Amino acid sequence: MGKSCKIKLYFKIMKVGGFMLIKPRQVPKELSMARSLNARMDVLAEEKWKIEKGLTGEVKFDALTDGMLQNKCCIINGLWLKSGDSAFQIDKLMIFLRKIYLIDVKNYEGDYHFDAEGRLKKGETFIRDPLNQLERAETLFRKLQHQYGYNFTIESFLVYINPEFTLYNAPQNHFVILPTQVNKFLKKLNMEYSKINEGHEKLAELLVSLDLIDSPYANYPDYSFKGLAKGNCCCMCHRLSTFLRGIRLVCRDCGAEEPVDDAVVRNVREIMMLFPEMKITTKVVYEWLGGHISKRTISRNLIKHFKSVGVKKNRYYT
Repeated sequence: MGKSCKIKLYFKIMKVGGFMLIKPRQVPKELSMARSLNARMDVLAEEKWKIEKGLTGEVKFDALTDGMLQNKCCIINGLWLKSGDSAFQIDKLMIFLRKIYLIDVKNYEGDYHFDAEGRLKKGETFIRDPLNQLERAETLFRKLQHQYGYNFTIESFLVYINPEFTLYNAPQNHFVILPTQVNKFLKKLNMEYSKINEGHEKLAELLVSLDLIDSPYANYPDYSFKGLAKGNCCCMCHRLSTFLRGIRLVCRDCGAEEPVDDAVVRNVREIMMLFPEMKITTKVVYEWLGGHISKRTISRNLIKHFKSVGVKKNRYYT
């Protein structure tokens, strides 16, 4: 039996253990774009792999946090924020009673080392030190919170999550959490006295409202509706390799299965993401799916899940 696809997006506050999850982890728009464009025009393969690997590490750290953290705090997963003219990313933000933790998660794999001049390398290749990026994010976040009248103590941590990661000649730095130290780090957070109130939640909701959603540094190739390959991308491996079996789409490559209705809705959202100005019609979706799903099924799902504008031949959906 094939694997079933279940895709959910959350936008409301949820309580998990002792903390409040203000913004659960979502697939970054940059990755959604890369998945789609890579499948339909064979570009961004390397960039897609990097973002996929990064998301895998973040999700793994989320799971550890969900399982171990019982302290009262607000958590926001994944933010692109702007301070002045400078944008910065935060993988995980935790708001405690009087302190905010900024967490950067790296899913590096293999042997890394610092050379005699303090530069990070993998083999003979120089790697941009992620601690410098984290320090920049902390500086910009301090400015941002002051702009809105807040004055929390800020602490930043760089978490290496992959158990296959080894770092040699590393300088002593308690802000760097190695794979063998992650559990100890979470236990330490549990021991910190904290409680949250409506003010903490309002700050968290403010930060979510300031989220840029997409990376301002994302660089997408030129593309057009006509120029992209048509068909249904697998919801698991993101390849154009599915076929219709009854009321389900099945992937030839990975075996994943998805209800046809779910696939239609997902593809409509994909079109909206790639072509935000395009009017969504049954004809457009039918062409996008390569004619493999009936217009009747597409129309039924458009009526059910989207808002209809206009009548008859001029009808489209938003």
